[in-house]
Amino acid sequence: MKWMIIILIMMSLIGSMMWVMPTQRQKYQAALRMKAKSIGFQIQLEKVIPPRAKGEMEPDSRDMTAYRVLRHDLSREEKNNFNAWQIYRVESVANIGLPDGWSWAHGERTLSDTQLQKLSDLILALPSGVFSLESSPVLVGVHWDEEGGDAVMEQLYGLLDAFSKEGF
Repeated sequence: MKWMIIILIMMSLIGSMMWVMPTQRQKYQAALRMKAKSIGFQIQLEKVIPPRAKGEMEPDSRDMTAYRVLRHDLSREEKNNFNAWQIYRVESVANIGLPDGWSWAHGERTLSDTQLQKLSDLILALPSGVFSLESSPVLVGVHWDEEGGDAVMEQLYGLLDAFSKEGF
């Protein structure tokens, strides 16, 4: 009987330790985020609330990771006159100037036709795991599902860094 109690206690302790250990997915995410920080991304975990999709009563909310590239090249006047915007991979009625399946959260009708074309080109180049794209005077960023590993993360950095130089 003593051995049975000892075995149960040991199994309980080992089970508790295993529960605390990070999963393979958590190890993957930690390594990816560390590499992303080393190449210049700002990483933040956020609750994302996109615009309400067609046919929905309430907007869908998700916990996602934001990958952002800071802007360093805007003058004070450009920052003061900047039109911030945010778009999501959601089908809704606010989609003027965007490819199918994307919608404005805010900033609709603030960009020129040339800017909308450059934005559409960027959207078409983004990996399928990107859920949103945002631009402000301080940063350009995406909410991404972190699928695809280092190659996709580096591709994202290249796209966002180049886009940040567009100035909108």
